[in-house]
Order: sequence, then C-alpha cells, then structure tokens
Amino acid sequence: MIKKEYKIINETGIHARPATILVQVASRYESVIELEFKNKKINLKSIMGVMSLGISQGSTITITADGTDENDAIRNIENTLKTEGLV
Repeated sequence: MIKKEYKIINETGIHARPATILVQVASRYESVIELEFKNKKINLKSIMGVMSLGISQGSTITITADGTDENDAIRNIENTLKTEGLV
C-alpha cells in the first residue's frame, strides 16, 4: 500500500473538470484507490464521491493505492494533480 499527502494550491480547489480527470486516471487501475479529506474516505474512481468532499484551496488530501499496480497508479495520479495545477 502506498499513501501520499498533497496540499491543494488551485484557487478553485478540486472542481468538476479536474475531478473528472482524476476519476478517469484512477479508473485505469485495478488497485483500490482512495482519497481522504477531513476524515472521510472515498473511492477515487467515483466522481460523486470526489465532488461530495468539496475540496478547496489550501486543503490537504491523502491518496492511498493498494494493489498490484499501486506504484503506477500513484505516479500517474500525482502527475495528473501537477498537470492540472492542483498541487
């Protein structure tokens, strides 16, 4: 299992477009991928779950991947966070 923490720097936080992209990236992997924010854990493969958290600028999130392709999953999710200007 891999667990990484990120601080959201985007002024609009994780809104619909980047949330959709994150869900699409996470859905490519067999690993269980979770996003934790304010003691709530959701499946990162669920757009409704991501949107329900209301993650704003300055928030700290934790992403966990557990499975056979966890390294690739975390690496690509991190790249997506950076590319979308979220972290």
